[in-house]
Formats: sequence, structure tokens, C-alpha cells
Amino acid sequence: MSSDFEAYEQDFGTLTAEITNKIGRIPKLAGEEKTQLVLNVDKQLEEVRELLEQMDLEVREIPIQSRGMYNSRLKSYKQEMEKLEKDFKRSRIAYSDEVRNELLGDDGSSSESQRAHLLDNTERLERSSRRLEAGYQIGGERQQIVSLVCAVKRERVEKNALTTGDIFSCTSKRSKRERGVEQQPQYC
Repeated sequence: MSSDFEAYEQDFGTLTAEITNKIGRIPKLAGEEKTQLVLNVDKQLEEVRELLEQMDLEVREIPIQSRGMYNSRLKSYKQEMEKLEKDFKRSRIAYSDEVRNELLGDDGSSSESQRAHLLDNTERLERSSRRLEAGYQIGGERQQIVSLVCAVKRERVEKNALTTGDIFSCTSKRSKRERGVEQQPQYC
């Protein structure tokens, strides 16, 4: 059984070498040729996935004493597969320098003007950020002032209520006394 695993390992090595070579060529191509190469690599990656599944099945049939060594090898192959898939994704969207220059129209002199424009925009953004932060700070200070004013007004209202209550109670006591005097019998 380990001979089957070793045969799968050889196939894995061959396929991954081919895929790595093709992945390196993808960014340099354009149009139909690039599309065909991408499809070809995609098929080969699927073959590698199937190969890894076969290797996994073989490892499960290996005696437990030897299984650890094969599991670690399989794990490293799976990690290599993940790296290949990441490289493939990057290569599909990557462009060669020639294609990039053609798309961007980069001729060198525009690079300096773009850099100057970028620096101006960066400075403008920093100034705006500072103004925005200052505005937030002022807003926070205003909120604190409003809270203090509201607290002071609340205290005044409470004092006025207490004072009004005191005045009312004094007035009601006085009126009771006056009524009491009026209600007393008059002896003449």
C-alpha cells in the first residue's frame, strides 16, 4: 500500500511542478491564450485535489504504526496545494509590467505629476481630518456646557419649588390663624 502512496507522491510532484510553471506564465499572457492557460491550470488543480483524496484514502489503510509518518507527509502536500491555489488566484489577476504600463499609459513623466497630485490630496485629507477632530472636540465641549447649564437650571427650579412651598405653608398658617380669630365668639 505504501507503494501506491509513493506513486501518488510522484504524480503529485510532477503535477505541481507543471502547475507552478504555468502559474508563472499566466501574468505575462493576455486574451485567449491567457484564458486557455487558466482553464488548463484549473483542471490540473482539480486533478491534484483528487490525487490528495486518493492519498488520504491510502493513508487510512496503512497500519497504525506507520500512519503518523504518512499523515505528516499528506499534511505538507495539502499545505503546498493551498499555496498553489493562492498563487493561482494572484496570477489570474496580476498583469505583467508591459500590460500594466499599457493600461495605465505610464510613460514616466505622468508618474511625477501623479505623485505630486497624490501628495496634495494627502495633505488636504490630513487638514480635513484635523478640522473634523477639532469639530468633534468642540461638540463634546458644548455638550458638557449644556449639561452643566441644565443641571444649574434644575437646581434653581428645585429651590424655587421649595421656596414657593415654604411661602405657601407660611401663608396657609397665617390664614388659619386669621380664621381662628374671626371664628372666636365676640363678647361685647
